[in-house]
Amino acid sequence: MPKGSNTPVPTTALRVELGRRSGPGVPDADASALLLVGGKVRSDADFVFYNQPEHPSGAVRHEGKQDSGGRVTDTLLVDLARVESTIETIVLAASADGGTFGQVPGLYIEVRDAARDTVVARFDSTGASVETAFVLGEFYRRQGAWKFRAVGQGYDSGLEGLATDYGITVDEPQHAAPPQRPAAPEPPAPAAVPPAAPRPSSAPAYTPPASSSPYGAAPPPPAPSGEPVPLTKVTLTKASPTVSLTKQGGTSGALRVNLNWQVRKQFSGWGSKFGRAVATHSDLDLDLCALYELADGRKGVVQALGNAYGSLHRPPYIHLDGDDRTGAVATGENLTVNLDHTRDFRRILVFVTIYEGARSFADLHATVTLQPQHGAPVEFSLDECTVPSPVCALALLTNTGGDLVVQREARYLIPERGVSPQRTVDRAYGWGMNWTPGRK
Repeated sequence: MPKGSNTPVPTTALRVELGRRSGPGVPDADASALLLVGGKVRSDADFVFYNQPEHPSGAVRHEGKQDSGGRVTDTLLVDLARVESTIETIVLAASADGGTFGQVPGLYIEVRDAARDTVVARFDSTGASVETAFVLGEFYRRQGAWKFRAVGQGYDSGLEGLATDYGITVDEPQHAAPPQRPAAPEPPAPAAVPPAAPRPSSAPAYTPPASSSPYGAAPPPPAPSGEPVPLTKVTLTKASPTVSLTKQGGTSGALRVNLNWQVRKQFSGWGSKFGRAVATHSDLDLDLCALYELADGRKGVVQALGNAYGSLHRPPYIHLDGDDRTGAVATGENLTVNLDHTRDFRRILVFVTIYEGARSFADLHATVTLQPQHGAPVEFSLDECTVPSPVCALALLTNTGGDLVVQREARYLIPERGVSPQRTVDRAYGWGMNWTPGRK
């Protein structure tokens, strides 16, 4: 489509893909959507992006990024049939992180029918220079039907300028820091979910201390609406793998650790280099786990195996939510850490194992997000897995004088013959626990 043109779209679920080519020195780009009435949002809840991933109506959802074959895509799911009748326009935008859109090659927006997987509209954006945010397209109502317009309007004031232009109240950073990616108000913390019906497993489970509760209390409710949206975010990389939660303002309340994943490729049968590849989301079951060592020397694990779900308000002050099998960005696997008890921690190692559906992490793309109740979120992506690994150490949280320092691990481990993934992680990080068979 040429810039400024429009085309009818079906009133159904549409997958909106914002894509670009990757490469050295290419800034990252993040998708967002704003639901407008009279050209403005009704409240900050009408702003959907990676840290506020779903609109309250369920009509717009941010599904996350995928990097495959030198092309990076960030996806939004827009269900036009569920859009509230008062909403007139849905703006589809992108913001650059670490540079301008003049440095981003192959920028485009593509609208696909989610059910049929057919292309409805596509706009390739060209001619960008100093812009750090772009409105690439928009859905709008016209005579009872929906249309898509190719916009191609840029901003040199980044996500903040884009958001405030449409009525979002932006919070100012509370401390001096290098330019970082934007963030949003913390999402609602998930409530405790009872474990699924037990399934037999040959994998080992650590028996939690007698004082540990199988369930923890739900984290505090989200902040009330109407508060300014803080536009700060920390991305950990190989070059910059650590961050202090204190320096980012995350000193109290609940810290949610979320793992979500996408399948890079789909196979049927035995086509993977390391065994049976992942076929669909429903075939794959990843388990988020945490080894902990408390200040008083007690050690243990929080995981679904053995029903070791932990507890938020008593030792180990870590709670595992339900067992997710979809990898959806809005749910995924979640752990919650009680930062009010930072002094009680010596170290926490967050890791993930494959329970079933694959023999290694090959062909998977996963993102880890640490969302403190107060302060800037921390996120990082896992590198592509090139070894036959069923277990990955994600992040190490270490107490350094009352401050938890987060270190990106993103380390794939290969168990020796007859050694479980859990024991492999234990040995790699020197936890020194005894393991016994368990089930979930």
